[in-house]
Amino acid sequence: MENKLMIYNTLNRKKELFEPLHAPNVGLYVCGPTVYGDAHLGHARPAITFDVLFRYLQTLGYKVRYVRNITDVGHLEHDADEGEDKIAKKARLEQLEPMEVVQHYTLRYHKAMEALNVLPPSIEPHASGHIIEQIELVKEILDNGFAYESEGSVYFDVAKYDKAHHYGVLSGRNLDDVLNTTRELDGQQEKRNPADFALWKCAQPEHIMRWPSPWSDGFPGWHCECTAMGRKYLGEQFDIHGGGMDLIFPHHECEIAQGVAAMGHPVVKYWMHNNMITINGQKMGKSYNNFINLSEFFTGSHPLLEQPYSPMTIRFFILQAHYRSTVDFGNEALQAAEKGLQRLMDAWNTLGTITAGSETTVDVASLRTKCFDAMNDDLNTAQVISHLFDASRNINLLADKKATIAAADLEELKDTFRLFAFDVLGLKEERGSDSAREEAFGKVVDMLLEQRQAAKAAKDWATSDRIRNELQALGFEIKDGKEGATWKLNK
Repeated sequence: MENKLMIYNTLNRKKELFEPLHAPNVGLYVCGPTVYGDAHLGHARPAITFDVLFRYLQTLGYKVRYVRNITDVGHLEHDADEGEDKIAKKARLEQLEPMEVVQHYTLRYHKAMEALNVLPPSIEPHASGHIIEQIELVKEILDNGFAYESEGSVYFDVAKYDKAHHYGVLSGRNLDDVLNTTRELDGQQEKRNPADFALWKCAQPEHIMRWPSPWSDGFPGWHCECTAMGRKYLGEQFDIHGGGMDLIFPHHECEIAQGVAAMGHPVVKYWMHNNMITINGQKMGKSYNNFINLSEFFTGSHPLLEQPYSPMTIRFFILQAHYRSTVDFGNEALQAAEKGLQRLMDAWNTLGTITAGSETTVDVASLRTKCFDAMNDDLNTAQVISHLFDASRNINLLADKKATIAAADLEELKDTFRLFAFDVLGLKEERGSDSAREEAFGKVVDMLLEQRQAAKAAKDWATSDRIRNELQALGFEIKDGKEGATWKLNK
C-alpha cells in the first residue's frame, strides 16, 4: 500500500508526509516515565498515543525500533537545575535504596501498561545504565565549545549556542523570552547565564546517587539521557521523537541543542507531542497534586471517581479525542466512553453470528478506505471510532434481518473491524475475573432454586421438576434438605 501517512511535526508546526530516513526501517523514541510514583492518567495518554503510532507503522509494513526510556536519575524536583532528585527524595522519605524505588514503580508501571494493552517497546533503557554514554556526550559538547565547567558541574552555554545556531526552534521562544521567564534559583551563581542548563551536576555530600566523571562525582542532567540513549539505539539521525506537550520546553528544546552541539546537525526529523489531560482545566500531574493513579481508576477508590473504570474504558476514553487536543477528565465522559466501548464490542460479537446471503445491501467497501484515511490524517483515532460506529449500525441491521451481506463482504467487514478496533486501536474484549464470574454464576443457580422452592410451596410440581431436571442435565447435582436445596457442579 502506498504510504500516505501525514503527521503533525511540532518542529515545523504543520502536517508533513511521513518519509522515513531508512525505509522500511523506522526509529521511534518516546520519553517514558520518571519512576518515583504510580502511573496516572497523564502517563496513560502518551503511552497509548505512541502505542497506536507503533501499531499503525507496523500495519503499514514498517519495521519499527521503538525506544521508550525509564528516567531513574537526574530529574530534579523543579525540572531545572535546583532541588532534590525525584528518585532520591522518594528513597529518603521511605528509607529505601533509590533502586528499590525504581524497581517497585517500574514494575507497577509495566503492570498498568499491560492492563491498558500497551505493547512493550523494542528497547527500554534506564538513564542510570547509560552514565558512560552521557559523560561522552558532555565531553563532545565541551570539546565543541558549547559548554563550560563550573565548580565541578558542566553547563550548556545557551547564549553561545544561540549565536551559532538557534535556541528555540521547537518551542518558538527566543533567548530574550527565555531569559525573562527564567527564575533565579539557588545554586545558579555557578552559571554564566540563567538560561544555561546542567549537563553534569556535582553531587553535594548528602546526594545519594553519584558516579565518577572527569569533572566531579555527580550525576547527569535530566536532558542528557534521551540524547545519549537515542543516539546509541537509533543512530545520529532518526525519524520520530515523541512525548507530551509539557516536554517541548525545556526538555525537548534542550535535547535539540545538545544534539546539534555534539554532532553538528539535527538528530530528529519529526517531533510529535500529545496534549494534556486536565481536571477542571488544570493539567493533571504529580506536581499539581491532582492526579488519579491508574490503579485507582481500575478499582474506583479515588474520591473523585463515582465508580471503577476498566483499563479498556480508559484507553477508549483517550482514543475518542485526537491526540493533539486536550481531554478534560469527568465521570460523565468516562461513563459515556464505557457505553461506547460496549457498543463496539457488542457489534463485534454480533458480527460473529451473522450468516451470509446472496447480495450486499449495506456499505462495506468504503469502511477500510475511510479508516485508513483517518489514520493517515495525523492518527485521527476519533474519526476511526466514528467509522466503526457506522459499521456497528450496519451490523445491527444485518442482525435484525433488515439488510443482507454476501460472503466475501462479510469476511471483509470482519477483517476491517478486527484490524482497526483490535490491531490498530489496541482495544480488546474485557471479561470479569474468574471469581467474579463464578459468583454471578452461583447467584443465578441460587435464584433458580428459589423459584423451584416457591413452585414446590405452591404445589406446582411440574415447574419444580422441570427446574431440577434441567439443572441436572447441565451437570448440577441437586440435593433437597430441611434447610432447602443445595447444589454442586459435577465437572
